[in-house]
Amino acid sequence: MTIDITTMPAYELPAVVLDLDLSEPLPAVPAVGADGRRVRKAWILVRQFTQPLGAVLTDVPESGLTPADLAVAIGNELHRPVSADGIAVEQEPEFLARRRAVLATAPHITVVICTRERPGALARCLDSLIAQQYPGFRILVVDNAPETTATAEVVHSAARRGPVDYLIEPRAGLSFARNTAVRAAPGQILAWIDDDEVADPHWLAEVARALAEHPDADVVSGVIVPAELETQAQLWFEQFGGHSKGRGFTPAVFSPATAHIQSPLYPLPPFGTGANMTFRPGVIERIGMFDTALGAGTPAMGSEDTLAFTQVLLAGGKIVYQPSAVTHHYHRRDLAGLRKQMVGYGTGLVAAYTSLLMARPGVFCGLLKLVPGALRDLTGKDTARTATLQDDFPRDLLAANRRGMLAGPRAYFRGRRAAKRR
Repeated sequence: MTIDITTMPAYELPAVVLDLDLSEPLPAVPAVGADGRRVRKAWILVRQFTQPLGAVLTDVPESGLTPADLAVAIGNELHRPVSADGIAVEQEPEFLARRRAVLATAPHITVVICTRERPGALARCLDSLIAQQYPGFRILVVDNAPETTATAEVVHSAARRGPVDYLIEPRAGLSFARNTAVRAAPGQILAWIDDDEVADPHWLAEVARALAEHPDADVVSGVIVPAELETQAQLWFEQFGGHSKGRGFTPAVFSPATAHIQSPLYPLPPFGTGANMTFRPGVIERIGMFDTALGAGTPAMGSEDTLAFTQVLLAGGKIVYQPSAVTHHYHRRDLAGLRKQMVGYGTGLVAAYTSLLMARPGVFCGLLKLVPGALRDLTGKDTARTATLQDDFPRDLLAANRRGMLAGPRAYFRGRRAAKRR
């Protein structure tokens, strides 16, 4: 099914994005937004005392949603009673007490943004990082193969307001930029965020809390939620799982001890994504750095992060999923951009497997055993991959994803040749 979303009514808003805390009174959600568009749905990040509890997507009727309606919708999704009037407390909630204790001895963190010619998005991201409620951090911007001085100008402006440093990596490709950051920050905790995101004010605090509560963790990954759902393409991306791929808001730990429950090889990536990941010092160097034949700017288009997570686990490491470490992502707004992204997901995934097999031929048998499950996920009508898709989801996007998978091996070898030339 191919849909031209340019023919959809411009006076409709697919979904309004709300960030609500149950400790405060719930608002009403009008059916018409401030810009006059009819609001069709509400996507809600639900918190309690700033701790994320879950996400809710609910229809907005022509009469709008009252606070009581909103409480019912949230309660039904979270399977718990919810008051529209908020929660009164007499002492500091445990969640906040744990965060405060961690902040008293918080480690220094270097936040890395790899960017290329997106000064507007970068400025927005930097603003959110400078506003972090965290005592000790710096921001390192890696300008990847710049064609103009726009990125440098944004960084220099931000540096007057916060601890922002600037590096240039002249070779185009996200993995080249990532590796440049690793080499420039030896012995440092590296927290990665993309330039088309903004960080929750407590993002770094929650990363630090995960590191403190899991001293043997090599990697901490957080949750990525939509910053807006202004177009149908953005809503469809969320139907496909968004960046968090249905991981939900329950903390999890992945290690060799959990391999019988969750294979480090598939389904990928259940462990996290490169747009919200933190590595302890030395971990990236230990796995041989990011593969420069993978990632944005290569024929594979992505999955350098997926391969890195897999390599950490296969080497006996531990990854902690910390859903309280939140970033907000601005998805691609147009259908063409979404289709390209779906192709890239498929291409990058299989390219990452190609890289893994070249480095570790012994994983072949393990991958072979996972093929039947992967085929069910790809073709089934009610699998973890497809269960969240609505009737209006363009099925040709799934076909585009599969086409990308077929192109993965060739894309990887093209990327290897190109990386060697650079």
